[in-house]
This record gives sequence, C-alpha cells and structure tokens, in this order.
Amino acid sequence: MSVKIGISPIAWQNDDLPDITAAYTMEQALKEAREIGYTGVERGQRMPHDTEGLRAYLEANDIALCGGWCSGNSLNNNFAAERDAVRQQVEQFVALSSPCVVYAECSNTVQGQIETPVNDRPTLSRDEVQTYGGKLTELAKWMSDQGMPMAYHHHMGSIIESEDDVNWLMEGSGPELRLCFDTGHLLFGGGDVMRTLDRWGDRIQHVHFKDIRPEVVADVRANNRSFLDAVIAGAFTVPGDGCIDFLAVSQALKAMDYNGWIVVEAEQDPAKAPPYEYSKIGYDHIVDVCGRSGLTIAN
Repeated sequence: MSVKIGISPIAWQNDDLPDITAAYTMEQALKEAREIGYTGVERGQRMPHDTEGLRAYLEANDIALCGGWCSGNSLNNNFAAERDAVRQQVEQFVALSSPCVVYAECSNTVQGQIETPVNDRPTLSRDEVQTYGGKLTELAKWMSDQGMPMAYHHHMGSIIESEDDVNWLMEGSGPELRLCFDTGHLLFGGGDVMRTLDRWGDRIQHVHFKDIRPEVVADVRANNRSFLDAVIAGAFTVPGDGCIDFLAVSQALKAMDYNGWIVVEAEQDPAKAPPYEYSKIGYDHIVDVCGRSGLTIAN
C-alpha cells in the first residue's frame, strides 16, 4: 500500500481572495509544485475548464489531477437537479482519473463573506444533518455508479464544520458517501483530529494535510472575524509549521491501510508565506512523517 502527495494551488492562486495572489500564475503553481516533488494537483478555477484542455494542461506540467472542489447545493436542489448540476465535473474527473470529487455544501455557507464572522455560520440540528446525509447518499451513490467517489469536505463557515457535524453526517449517510478528512478545518472547528480519524477511518477517501496557528484561530473566534479574515491573518499553514501532530495522523493512516492521496491545502497571504518556500516545508514534513510511520510514497 502507498500514498501519493499532492497539493492545492490555492497558495499561489486563491480563488476566494484573488487580489492577494495576483502576482502569481497557475503555470507557476504547477511548475513549482512539481519541482518540489508533488505529483498531483487539485483543480483550480484558473485552469482550463474543458476536459481535453485540462488534460493537455496537466500533461504539459507532468502532474496528475488529484481531486477538486465542487460547490454543492443539495440543501435546495432535489436529486435530479443536483445530479445535473455536477454531471459535467463528474464526467471530467472520471475521464482524467481523479480519485474523487471534493464536495461541500455551499448554498448557505459564510466562508466567502468577508463581513460575516465565521462564528455566525449556519447550523443544523442532529436530525437535520442526518436527513441531509440521507439525501446526499443518493447523489453519492449515483457518482459512485459513474466511477467517481464523492468525498465530503467539512469546512469552516458551512453546515458541516464541527466534529459533531461530521459524526452526524456520517451516521446519517450510507457508505457511498465518503469523507475528505481535513485536519486543519477539523481543529479550527473545535474537533479532535485523532478521535475523528479513528472513528471514521473506513469512510475516508481523501486527506487534506492542513495545519493551523492556534493563536490566530483563537483571535478569530474571540473577535468575531470572518473565515477570509482568518486566511489573511494566517490561521492556516502547511504541515510542520503549526500545531498538529502529523506523525500521529500518518501512523493512524498506516494502521488503517490508507492508500489514497495526501494533499497539502494551506491558503495564506503569499506576502507573509511565500508559496514555494512554504509548500516545500509542507512536502518535506510529509515525506518525513510518512517515512517514520511506514507509509510508502508512490511516484
């Protein structure tokens, strides 16, 4: 069993805060990511949108597609409407051998609203989350039947943010609904990284290695700052530069025979955290902890 190491281009090309990364290009992101050693990249909005164009773009940069964000609207849409809304991405990701679609509910999230405190995110009761999970299962089963797993991304500012939210979603859904396990979002949301990993290891499809700076997170919470304020202030960082024990995470992944992608996703202000420098710190840290935990890294 082996893992692959990928990265989101968000450190170079931030789709939510384009002004802070205006000095960087997507071509630079892929070139530098590959130089560092990453073998995969998640899809960014400034990559070609058509399938053959995206294939040629990735091949030219000698890098694989290792997932990509999908803004879900399942709270509002029925199954048929949501299926039609995501069909093109599913078909594209199947054609390009992506390991999954990274799906998150965005119909009422506050993650992109810089004036709205992340503390004011929408919340659902346990019963409501479990009902939502049942609804998502139908869509996840359809995706699976197309050959494309759905990996649900719990995310700050959204209805699935806390450890309880993740637990309720997994409890209320069928095995077709997989999990994109994100260490940084879970800890920022007040969850226990290792407890959640141990509980839902059999449902994990995709892993984001994202670290946090706890003092920044505490300030964001205490002073009612937004998610985007948190990004600009440096709440997130790469593995090895924050407080999360990624050796313990890697050891748990080894114990559960995880053999998917480990993806660095660490949006920061590049004026404070140069993308190449920090992405290399993250890559080197992952190589170190994988080696120490016995996780083989595939080329």
